[in-house]
Amino acid sequence: MNSLVILISAIVFFLIAYICYGGHLAKKWGLADIKETPAHRLQDNMDYVPTDARVLFGHHFSSIAGAGPITGPILAAVFGWLPVYLWIIVGSIFFGGVHDFGALVASLNNDGKSIGEIIKTNVSKRAQTIFNWYAWVTITLVVAAFTDICAKTFAYNPSSGNLTGAQSGTASIIFIALAFLFGFARNKLHAPLGVSTILGVVLVAGAIIIGYFCPVLKFSVNEWRVILIFYIFAASVLPVWLLLQPRDYLCSFLLYAMMAGAVIGVFVKHPTVNMQAFTSFTVGKSTLFPVLFVTVACGAISGFHSLISSGTTSKQLGKAKPDGQLIGYGGMLVEGLLAIVALIVVCYLSKDGLTAITDGKKLGTPAVVFANGVAEFMNTFGINLQLGKVFVTLAYSAFALTSLDTATRIGRYLLQELAKGAKKPNAATKAAGNMYIATILTVAVSVIFLVAGYAKVWPIFGSANQLLAALALLAITAWVLNKGKHSFETIIPMIFMFAVTFTALILMIIKNFQPGGFIPLSIIAIVLFVLAVMQLIEAVRVFTRKQA
Repeated sequence: MNSLVILISAIVFFLIAYICYGGHLAKKWGLADIKETPAHRLQDNMDYVPTDARVLFGHHFSSIAGAGPITGPILAAVFGWLPVYLWIIVGSIFFGGVHDFGALVASLNNDGKSIGEIIKTNVSKRAQTIFNWYAWVTITLVVAAFTDICAKTFAYNPSSGNLTGAQSGTASIIFIALAFLFGFARNKLHAPLGVSTILGVVLVAGAIIIGYFCPVLKFSVNEWRVILIFYIFAASVLPVWLLLQPRDYLCSFLLYAMMAGAVIGVFVKHPTVNMQAFTSFTVGKSTLFPVLFVTVACGAISGFHSLISSGTTSKQLGKAKPDGQLIGYGGMLVEGLLAIVALIVVCYLSKDGLTAITDGKKLGTPAVVFANGVAEFMNTFGINLQLGKVFVTLAYSAFALTSLDTATRIGRYLLQELAKGAKKPNAATKAAGNMYIATILTVAVSVIFLVAGYAKVWPIFGSANQLLAALALLAITAWVLNKGKHSFETIIPMIFMFAVTFTALILMIIKNFQPGGFIPLSIIAIVLFVLAVMQLIEAVRVFTRKQA
């Protein structure tokens, strides 16, 4: 089968969905009724900052994408390309898009507050506390997993002589410095967006070239972990316009360029799909249900997105309509397209469906697989193969880095909300309410998980992340029902995601209590499972009482 069929059909499906289903959701949820967004009403120049839609889309898309839409489809391809393709299409349109857009609109109607606050208003205070604790634990897993991914991507191994990590690491640090300059120029010197963008993109290209020819930052994995920990602390406590927003905005052009290069490469090379359409329902010890739906993660639906939509994006949205649909729903569809590109890459490189999840020596890690494949596609229209690998590796790490810094900031928000809502405030809750201490606590717990490493954290992260999506859909459903409207658009995805993630967590608990398992993983899974069940019970109790 030709990969062009996979790519073009996905683009057509996503365009139709954006116009038809996205428009339906915007109308039903009353997007046009929001005349003044929280960013304007509550502007504080720290978190609430009215932002140009072009800048905000870049920030939002960079934050939600992470490494998930690349890593997930590559790992899930062990079941064949067809199940992964179908889940990306259906998931992005009817699950992830609804989830992300719903979280954004619900937050806009609640002063830009987080999903936890929406649960408090529409379910109960107890439900909010349960959700915030669950979300915070999940955030620490996100920070741990993505810190490890970035550190290993940037690390330099003298014995191998491979400079790709050092090249992308050097370019990334220069990139961060450029973000500071861009943010300062835009917000203090009031530089025009067009001029700033052109100059910023040129300087980003210069950072890539400097990193490629002068890879001076040859640090080990542990050294990069320390550097990244200091970076995410700064990203959490500095004004959003100074580092987080400009870095994500500039980063988005890097990501757009990578996607454009990959898409053009597919059209020029139109690689043949070598992988089987369907391999087996059971591969090794993994079954298609629930593993496929947990592994693809951000490529179809991700609970982390709800924290971004309601945590940072809703506080920066300048106009509800049409910007809300473009960013909330359109951002997820663009991420789905990126997942399709990742799927095409692994379909081309792998003839038997084996990837890093079963045979790491054959293709390498997902980052290596993706970089090698896209670089080869871009080589068909004249891009140097090694330069292409460095560029794609940098873009891949940029995805992870943007999710990493945004996640740390959201973890800070969640702890502050928990401290603020304490029934009996004391010295500990007052301390946790401080943004610096809340950030330190979030990073500290993440470091504990970081010691276990990416390979052990990722399985629990996937399940926790998808269960968070189910809980967020529960919150959005409660908000819609309280408006006096039916909500099949969120109820159906919510039920399915609860079924998927409860099954995945139970299997994980059983597996890791057996000989050779990782018992701490089972303990975390039990805690998350119990919190989710408590949340469901609380929601059912409240709605039953309201109906009575």
